[in-house]
Amino acid sequence: MKFPGKRKNKHYFPVTEKGRESASPHALQSEPFYVAGIDQLLVDIECRVEPGFLDRHGLKKGESQIMEDGAAEAVYRELKAEGKVLGEYAGGSVGNTLHNYSVLSDERSVALGAITKNITVGDYAFKYIRHTSARVDLSYLQPSDNPMGRAMCFVTPDGERTFGISKGCMNDLSPAFIPADIIGKASALLISAYILRDEKAPIFAATIKACETAKEAKVPVVMTLGTSFLIESKKEFFRSFISKYVSCAAMNAREALALTGIKDPLLAAQNALDLADLVLLTVGEHGLYLGGYVDEKFARRTTYKLHTKSLTDYNMYEFSRPMRRADCFKPVKIYTHINPFMGGPNVIKNTNGAGDGALAAILHDLSARKYHQAKVPNSPKNLVNSLTYSSLSQISKYANRVSFEVLAQNSPRLTHALPEKEDNLQEAYWDT
Repeated sequence: MKFPGKRKNKHYFPVTEKGRESASPHALQSEPFYVAGIDQLLVDIECRVEPGFLDRHGLKKGESQIMEDGAAEAVYRELKAEGKVLGEYAGGSVGNTLHNYSVLSDERSVALGAITKNITVGDYAFKYIRHTSARVDLSYLQPSDNPMGRAMCFVTPDGERTFGISKGCMNDLSPAFIPADIIGKASALLISAYILRDEKAPIFAATIKACETAKEAKVPVVMTLGTSFLIESKKEFFRSFISKYVSCAAMNAREALALTGIKDPLLAAQNALDLADLVLLTVGEHGLYLGGYVDEKFARRTTYKLHTKSLTDYNMYEFSRPMRRADCFKPVKIYTHINPFMGGPNVIKNTNGAGDGALAAILHDLSARKYHQAKVPNSPKNLVNSLTYSSLSQISKYANRVSFEVLAQNSPRLTHALPEKEDNLQEAYWDT
């Protein structure tokens, strides 16, 4: 498992210090260090359209909507004939994040979901597998008689993305295909709000079973909200669900507003922390916010300049390592904010996947925490029962850098790991 910059070279910790244990290759291979995720397996179809196209097909701009399979096929053929289809890739928010996690960490992840059982060269299922990292374990997928699901991404000239979803087999995952042993030993379980849209669908019951299993095994549940329209329509359901099951909630500014009713990102993060232990809130060109908890006893003051926005000195304890609220004797809410890496790419053709990239970095850090606990039990870091390996500030740097890479390559899935050494990432995890 690796991190960019000095993190990789130090392999999380100075192994030569007295009282520490080295991590032998044999020991590393005998321990399970992976994340699991439940997804509606989809093929993303990206296309460029004019605003009138959306109106003509009854699509609400900027939202994610379900399309009948027949209507989606007709739209696809129209766009294909007009040469407006730019690409067809493996998709799905959880699928993107698992892929990026495996690319970043060079570790295994496990995908749970349904896929059509009849796969031929060149079809949608083939394209999904072809564009997914070999480190993503697909052996637990449920075979289905239905066709592969599709997510059509309509990009208008202003860069706004509108999604039309053709279900196919994406909701066919049944509780019988949730492997309790895989969930129970995972570093984290990743889910999305999308899979909880239809409470009558098999995947809904499967997700509840997985979350119950994770909760019993104390495996962190990480949830990405996905779309503000869905959150608005089931606001109380999602607030209750997050409070009951979710350790880390990821959202953008629109989704945060839908969940909390608060527009200001810091205050929205503050409200969301009443539900979850860790909050990721991306705000586009304004970077991202992270919020979490730390026990007052273990709070670490930042050495950076204090900042005040809607909360006074909100970054005071950003050098703290986030903890579960339940593990804090005197819980203190902590926050950090970071602007886009290098101001963001010069040209951004598509923002699809930037949030998923940031979340993959957080998953990597959650997994590194379990790795470190198992491999270096005598480390001083293990005196604190933290949720993450790194400080809130350091996690934000990593998440921000991964988001930049996703935006720069104009694809939601990373094709390579980050550079090993970069000046802005030279600060080792051990120091923050």
